[in-house]
Amino acid sequence: MDSNQNILEYIDSQNLWSETKVYKRNEFIKTKGSIDTNSYFIVEGSVRIFIHHEEEEKIIRFGYKNSLVAALDSFLTNEPSPFIIQAIKKTTVKVLKKKTFDKLMNTIPEMRNEWHRRLEELALQQTEREIDILTNSPRERYLRVLKRSPQLFQEIPNKYIASYLRMSPETLSRMKKS
Repeated sequence: MDSNQNILEYIDSQNLWSETKVYKRNEFIKTKGSIDTNSYFIVEGSVRIFIHHEEEEKIIRFGYKNSLVAALDSFLTNEPSPFIIQAIKKTTVKVLKKKTFDKLMNTIPEMRNEWHRRLEELALQQTEREIDILTNSPRERYLRVLKRSPQLFQEIPNKYIASYLRMSPETLSRMKKS
């Protein structure tokens, strides 16, 4: 069982979620420049995490059923974040407050150790993604994401996947056909 799952099972068993919220399609969970120290467990639906750069949206990450998402920079620092979290379709999330999370991490060393392992995995994934974007062709990026996250192509519209892969929707469409 992965570390994320152990933490989530414990949070469920102790009923530590502060609330369950439903977001409509295209509704914002977090807006640019806001402070958001919550974590969100996606029960149903999907979200995108992105920034605006030079009049363009740059998708950083996706979240879909059974994943945990947050504006990680704001979550860790309690500072404003440029990240935007938006529901792609109707999305139900369970909300975990930072105060509750911190208490859990400070009282149960095993959970803290698992959280640190999860953060290390996330850092490695982000590094791999950066290398992909900087050095690999669009086709190589597409094939790597398809292998690493096949569910992405079931949950997320092509226009968002294309943005994530830093290519046009037409290029992605051609790759999927070939």
